[in-house]
Amino acid sequence: MIPVLSMILAGGEGTRLAPLTHERAKPSVPYGGNYRIADFVLSNFVNSGLHRIFVLTQFMSHSLMQHLRQGWRVSGVLDHYVDPIPAQMRTGKRWYEGTADAIFQNMNLIEDLHPEQVCVFGGDHIYRMDIRQMLSFHNRNSAELTVAAIPVPVEEAAQFGVIEVDDNWRMVGFVEKPKSNPPTIPGSPDRVLASMGNYIFQCDTLVRELRADAAREDSKHDFGHDIIPKLYPEGRVFVYDFARNHIPGVRPHEKGYWRDVGTLDAYWESSMDLVGIDPEFNLYNEHWPVYTYHPPLPPAKFVHFSDLRTGHAINSIVSSGSIISGSLVEQSVIGYSVHVHSFCHLQESVIMDRVDIGRGAKIRRAILDKDVHVAPGAEIGFDLGKDRKRFHVSEGGIVVIPKGAVVE
Repeated sequence: MIPVLSMILAGGEGTRLAPLTHERAKPSVPYGGNYRIADFVLSNFVNSGLHRIFVLTQFMSHSLMQHLRQGWRVSGVLDHYVDPIPAQMRTGKRWYEGTADAIFQNMNLIEDLHPEQVCVFGGDHIYRMDIRQMLSFHNRNSAELTVAAIPVPVEEAAQFGVIEVDDNWRMVGFVEKPKSNPPTIPGSPDRVLASMGNYIFQCDTLVRELRADAAREDSKHDFGHDIIPKLYPEGRVFVYDFARNHIPGVRPHEKGYWRDVGTLDAYWESSMDLVGIDPEFNLYNEHWPVYTYHPPLPPAKFVHFSDLRTGHAINSIVSSGSIISGSLVEQSVIGYSVHVHSFCHLQESVIMDRVDIGRGAKIRRAILDKDVHVAPGAEIGFDLGKDRKRFHVSEGGIVVIPKGAVVE
């Protein structure tokens, strides 16, 4: 028997992030120059001292599995592992039908290890969290299930599944995306508790509820839609306030940072949170590092210094192997091995690995996937009507260029 087993749900299609998810699963989408989205939840577990981790994959899994193989090899000698688990179809020839079904189809992993508790977390959010503190809360309350939740303004309630709690933070209600009169936090009438999709189960509770759910033909086999609504009225289900989680090195304005980057606009906005002088989310917190695979590349380089052209970046992240040659980069995230040729101007953009930006190009409020080639003098983000005819433009006006595209 082991104390805690961690299972990361990383098989979602991420359709709202298309075209970034045309060739990869959502947790494998690059983020912050050096990272993949999945690195953040994995780093939270490792930094919390929880090293027995299964990552459940499904759609477009090759990119994520390659990343895990390169960057997340840990010592099996110490019984530490981060193991990718592709869909095994042990219960029939079918894909996962919901979050609960994903765990149910891998029940053998739980039964083989006999953990006391099972953490079931999503693999597609940006945040820092000491999971040990949530485990302590779970144990103090002798909970069968603990759900992590984040306080948000009551005006945003319609965007989330909202949890109602009593004065002891025991769950007494749940409303999916309420359009009016959402239940508020006791003592805080202007805020509601939004579910983060992160759960800690007692193992016997999880196994019992999954088996019962699998037998229900009318179930969507989803934790939020089916498992939790049936469990909380009679079971000991408690809610952990993520705002109380303490991370060393996190400054007051960063506390409680959590972003669902499930849409292109949310992904772009969260990326912009990284680049300020005093960023909303600080990647440089050495007390709670974000781990990943770092390819063997030389440092970033900035060349040319004259009245005509100077290579420089302001309020930006520039990753290894990239060359900024006589151009200005502002409020942008630059991935590995990007080459920005002379006389270019980049603003508020996310540029992924191995993009080549030709001389004199201008780019603003855009996301360029890997291996894009931008021709000299091309403009992106200045004429959205023209951009819509060629590429995808988000609701917020962010131009998204798919992997390998050529922009004339």
